[in-house]
This record gives sequence, structure tokens and C-alpha cells, in this order.
Amino acid sequence: MGTLEAWRNMREVCIVGVGLHEFMKPGDSSVAKMGRTAILAALDDAGAEFKDIEAGFSGRVQDVTGTGQFVFGEVGQTGILIDNVEKACASASTAVRMAAWVIGAGLYDVVLCTGVEKMSRGLLGGVYDESKANYAQLMGMILMPGEYAMRARRHMSEYGTTREMFAQVSVKNHKNSALNPYARYQQEMTLEEIVNSRIIADPVTLYQCSNNSDGATAAVVCAKEVAHRFRGKPITIAGWASGTPEYSPVGVGGDVAEGFIARLGREAYERAGVGPEDIAACQVHDAFTPGEVFAVEELGFCPLGEGARFIWEGKADIGGEHPVNTDGGLLGRGHPIGATGIAQIAEIVHQLRGEAGPRQVPGDPKVGLTHNVGVGGCNILIFTK
Repeated sequence: MGTLEAWRNMREVCIVGVGLHEFMKPGDSSVAKMGRTAILAALDDAGAEFKDIEAGFSGRVQDVTGTGQFVFGEVGQTGILIDNVEKACASASTAVRMAAWVIGAGLYDVVLCTGVEKMSRGLLGGVYDESKANYAQLMGMILMPGEYAMRARRHMSEYGTTREMFAQVSVKNHKNSALNPYARYQQEMTLEEIVNSRIIADPVTLYQCSNNSDGATAAVVCAKEVAHRFRGKPITIAGWASGTPEYSPVGVGGDVAEGFIARLGREAYERAGVGPEDIAACQVHDAFTPGEVFAVEELGFCPLGEGARFIWEGKADIGGEHPVNTDGGLLGRGHPIGATGIAQIAEIVHQLRGEAGPRQVPGDPKVGLTHNVGVGGCNILIFTK
């Protein structure tokens, strides 16, 4: 049996509750407090009690051992299965994907997923001990802004993309985050401020990089056949795709490898029975501004090479053809790496329910998508109301 047939033979799975702890500057906030806040908010949104939860999956990247048990234990200890999930920036979305599998297979009816992270300042991925570094690290190829910058330079050379077009991604996303009470950055930024900020990896400037943040997220996932037990309006997980980059003799490789996102997008659309033209709200992994440009192309919202112009012309704005990162994305909302995936999902849930307030996409959106990339690969999830 193929994966597509197996997915269609599984029970329908939906999300009935989401919750967040505000994303903020790394500081004195504890994992316990942040996780508890997010879990209680998700349970309240669902109209569920902790005793309803039959299993749990907890995303966390740093100090992962036992985090799930620790965070869940802040709310209750009922003896359920709790698995810790680590897939770098895609950890929390992986937790939800795993929940969809076990619920769809009939192993559990109601599962709680969390994502939580406390971070320190500074660049991730640097070499701290040369004796333990591999060749790619020693050559400076594992630093994420460098990887995105190299592909951005190729995009500029092949398609005529300008620095200002990449910077416009951050303008849009800070405008959106200013409307999001959970976002770290609550103010808009001008194109000039972003373009003229300090160069990190040419053409990527400081304000085109997502920031290390503290934060937590949670989601209550259940079989659609039991969703009537809960108050929260169910949003269906209609399709998914997950995979890792393929080797290419000319590609940049790593998280930003050409091609594999497009392949995963096609797989997710097929499983969900929709196409890119149906996506009315979308969250993509804008760890650096070029990432959003690449994503809108590979997800099929515009032709290859036209992603930067698509964003520059406002087609990814809240009122545009395919609104992208309506909550501010990683650039504006913040990026506590283990929590980001469920933050993306929460925004799509709010959009499809019509609960996004001043960020609400007009026209009663019915289909949403999340694209969450980590060192361990990428998760694409498609949601319907």
C-alpha cells in the first residue's frame, strides 16, 4: 500500500485547540512557566481538560532530555505516553505530524502537542571545537545566514532580484507582527531601516534575520469523530509531506536546497486533494528573508524566479493573492526554534476560524498551509475548515 492510499484510509484528524505563550527576548522566563501557559491556553481553547489527553508529543531542541515530561508535569501526571521530539526548527510541527499519524491509525483519540524553547543570544551553528567539526563546518558552510545568502546571490544573478525585494519580506512581516499580541516585535520597520542595517551575509542584513527568542506553543489534536466532545471549532489536517534535501551537484544544499520543497509541496497537495491556487493563508519558514522568496516559488504560488517580485507587489500581503506569514513569521513573531512549528499552525487555525482579528485574511479562507524547515528536514501541513 502506498503512502497516499494509507493516508486516505486513516481516520480524519483535526485540531480543536491552540495556545501560545508570548514570544520574547531570551531572559529569565522558565520552560515550566512558558509550557504551562501554552498548554492551559490550548486546553481552554479546545474546551478540554488535561484528563482528556491520552498521549503527548513535545518539541524542544536544546536540552531535550525529559522536557516533555517536565512540561506536561506542570499540568498533570496521568501516566500517559509522552515522547520528546527533536528536529531542529521543525520539532513542533513534527510533533503534530506524529500526532496525526497515531490518531489516524486509531491508537489514540486525543493527543496534546507542545513546543517550547529557551534560547541564548548569538549565532547558531558556529564551530566551537575544531577537533569535532566536519569539513562543511570548517569551510563555513553550516552557518545558516551564509547558506541563504549564497542562494540569494544566485537568485539575484539569474532572475534580477534586488536587495530591496528581499528586504521587503521583512517590511511585510514586521507590519503583520505589529498586529500580533504574541509577537516579539510590535513595531513596523521601513525598507530603508532593513536594507541599511548591518550586513550579516551579503545581501542578508541584520533585520533580515530571525531572532533567538523564548516562547512556547501547544495544540490539542483529536480524531474528527470525537471532535464534538470539545468546544473548539475543529480544523482538519487534510494533508502532509515530510522529507529531507537531496544531493545536487549545483545546489546550495542543506535547509535551502533547491527542489525538495517543491517535491514535498506536490506530495502534500496530492494528499489533501487541493492545489496551490486553493491556499488562502500560508505560514512559511522565513528564518531569513530569502527563505520566504524561495518558499512561495517552490510551493507553487508563482513561477520560479518570480517570488521576490510576488512579495514586492503585495501579493503575499494579508489582502493579497496568497497571504504569507500573517502573524509576522519568524522575522516578526520571533523564533524559539522548538516552538515555531505550532506557532505557524496556531495562526492557520485562527485564520480558518476567522479569529485572527486585525490580521484576518478577507474572504472566508478555507484552506491553509504551513511550511516548517529544520536541519532534520521539512514538514508541510495543509489544513481545511
